[in-house]
This record gives sequence, structure tokens and C-alpha cells, in this order.
Amino acid sequence: MNDLAHALGQLCRRNRDGSHATQANRLRGLQAMAGDLYQLGYRVPKAASLKPKHVTALVDHWQGQGLSQATLKNRLGWIRWWAEKVNKSSVVPRDNASLGIAPREKTVTNRAWQPEADEPLPDPRMQTSIDLMAAFGLRLEEALKLRPVQADRGHVLHLQGSWTKGGREREIPIRTDQQRALLTRAKELVGKQSMIPAERTYIQHRKAFEHQALKHGITNVHGLRHAYAQTRYADLTGWACPKQGGPQLKELTKPQRELDRQARLIVSQELGHSRIAITKIYLG
Repeated sequence: MNDLAHALGQLCRRNRDGSHATQANRLRGLQAMAGDLYQLGYRVPKAASLKPKHVTALVDHWQGQGLSQATLKNRLGWIRWWAEKVNKSSVVPRDNASLGIAPREKTVTNRAWQPEADEPLPDPRMQTSIDLMAAFGLRLEEALKLRPVQADRGHVLHLQGSWTKGGREREIPIRTDQQRALLTRAKELVGKQSMIPAERTYIQHRKAFEHQALKHGITNVHGLRHAYAQTRYADLTGWACPKQGGPQLKELTKPQRELDRQARLIVSQELGHSRIAITKIYLG
């Protein structure tokens, strides 16, 4: 058990709000959050150290797992309880929609976005990592740990297990001149090394990245994966996904439904997920 999990356990024992079942669920949920933050690279020493970046990181992580809107709302309720008990209620937005969680599933906010070419981050490695996330649908960890020379296999970008979530290797097709030019730029920038500078560990560089990104108003790097998924879906089907105003499943013909299913399967695999259902988060 890490320090934060221990601190949250003590916080729950001091504040026994609700029924025994509610208290037990809250304790399990908060200690699981402590584990998630630790795995994401955050070392939070005590319960009162909660910050907005921790909330955003957790929500992005959960959305990447394809959790339902109801589950996300329950977990945010536990975070709000935590924040209230340590007098830091302001670190959690009052409106779930600002975190990409809408009141009703039909009105879920489209979190997709593309980086602005005329407003790059000062650090070229960090900016290139952002561009790699947008071009290949990479997670932040993958975009930082990537070794472009090693990953480039000609027609595909091969991600080795030590870079990916769950240690699952995968391949993403290199389809466009823009993707090829980006990989060339990345290779020229880092040579045979990864996108992490030699003088930093992964955790150090990730924290530096998040600090610089936040200074430039970037709080939703996961939205780059949303944009990749939506662009890829349109390429594969010929029409926009529901999140972009495209047709709902019931509006498609039988052949179109089969094409929709095949496209979602491809998108899911390229994003590194094992379930086609996860694409609902990205595509609607």
C-alpha cells in the first residue's frame, strides 16, 4: 500500500459518512485511485496534496479504459468527497461536462482536438511527442517512451511492450506523407534514443511535460487520441462518426453497419484496446 492509499484509508476511518456499504465502497474506490495515480507516475504523499492535474489524469485514464458514464460519475463523487474532507473542494470542477462527462450520454462532449501548428511547446521533444500522439493515436506514455528509429518498420509503427499499457505490443499503419515526415523529424531530433532526454527518467520527463503543457493551456492530451480515432473512422467508412455529427447506427444500412463494425474493430486495435465497445467513448 502506498502513502496516499494509507492516508485515504485514515481519512475514511475519520469520516464515516453514509451506510456501512457506502463507506466500504468509498474506501475501496479511493484506495484504487491511489494505485492508479501511482501507476500513472504521480507520487502524492498525503490526502491534502490533491491537485487539479491529479483529477484530470484520473478521468483521462478511466475514459481510456472505456468506463461507463455512470461509473465515472460515481468515482468523481468519491473524489469530491475526498476534496471536501481536506478543504480542497475547488480542485474538482463542479460541472462534470468540463471533464468530458456529460449529464446524459447522448450529449457527451467531443473531446477531440488537434495541436495548433503556430503555437508549439518550447521544448521540441515535448512538441514532437504531442504531434506523435495526434498522428498515431498514441497514449502519452507511449509518445514519451517511443524510440522512432526502432519503431519505424516501414509500413507500420511498431510499439514494443515496455512502452505500452499492459505490455501489449501493437502496430499502427504509416499511411500518410505527414506521418512519414513526422517520423523523419523525430529521428533527426533524438537519433536512436527515445523521446525522453538522457538526463531524465520517464517520471521526471512526464512531470516536466505536464508542467509545460499546462502552462500552454493543454489539459486534455487524451483528446488527441479521440481525434485520431475519429479521423481514422472517417477514412475507413467514408462518413463522420456520431461524435462528429455522423449517422447513428440505426440510420445505417446493413452493409454500412458491417463496415462500421469493421472500422471500429480496426480503430480499437490501433488504439491498443482489446474490446470494440471501447470505441463508443471515442466515436459515439
